[in-house]
Amino acid sequence: MIRLFDPTRPLALLQHCPAHGVTPLHHHDGLMLKTESARMGLGAFKALGGVYAVAQLLGGDLATLASGEAGRGTTFVCASAGNHGLSVAAGARLFGAQARIHLSAQVAESFANRLRAKGAEVVRSGHDYEASVAAAIADAEATGALHLADGSWPGYTEPPRLVMEGYTIIARELMDQVTTYPERVYVQAGVGGLAAAMAETIRADWPQQPDIIIVEPEFAPCLKASAEAGRIIEVEGPVSQMGRLDCKVPSMLAFDVLARADVTYTTVSEDEAAAAVRHAMDLGHATTTSGAAGLAAALRDGTAGALCLLTEGPA
Repeated sequence: MIRLFDPTRPLALLQHCPAHGVTPLHHHDGLMLKTESARMGLGAFKALGGVYAVAQLLGGDLATLASGEAGRGTTFVCASAGNHGLSVAAGARLFGAQARIHLSAQVAESFANRLRAKGAEVVRSGHDYEASVAAAIADAEATGALHLADGSWPGYTEPPRLVMEGYTIIARELMDQVTTYPERVYVQAGVGGLAAAMAETIRADWPQQPDIIIVEPEFAPCLKASAEAGRIIEVEGPVSQMGRLDCKVPSMLAFDVLARADVTYTTVSEDEAAAAVRHAMDLGHATTTSGAAGLAAALRDGTAGALCLLTEGPA
């Protein structure tokens, strides 16, 4: 199997980060839930990707990164529907750089305030996520800032590849946490970065192979539709309350990885995601509709033998 990601690289870097720690795996009557709400103090799995990618793009040894010298004079820019921007902002601040995050009108002001608290400049750009991505690209071209997106397209692959490489830590952690490997793994997807990182690492490294089910909102099935078409396509649909997953165009890299990883696709409704949030709360885990999308699909299919990621804590 040709690998796009090397899990040893983010493991080597993040083991020196005082905020990094393994997130827990919980067992509930045959259901396994890995909860990402405590990930590096940022409340979501995306802390792994942005912080790691910022460090790699800045270069330098660990001492230079830790001193903040590596980031001096550098600005990172990206669009975000949620936690990717928070991770980029945190990484920039940690290593002495600046961050400017483009948010669409659909992103809550409470999240904008969380970004500002991390020292990031927030720019409102466009009505939807795709418009904020276009604004971030234009910003980088006009200002010379480093564009650090979590999606990819022709001519733009290395920064998002690094983001995705950071996510491989989750699948590697699970190898040390499970006592019995799951029959099915459910992974939610927006542009597909987490899904691709999980799928490649599972297929390459796990000694027992599960079915891998990629879960998208009914209103934004960009990976499912692209897989059915055999090429990347843009989907149309209403705004989903699973806002972190409400992406209408997939990442090119994620699409390519998933195409060779033997995965299946499914969608969940807004009501199913909301019910999954309530179910997670009954089990003692607070999350959002985006964070519980994988669980929503597992609840519909039957949870025995299933492993799901609760990808974020409550908003």
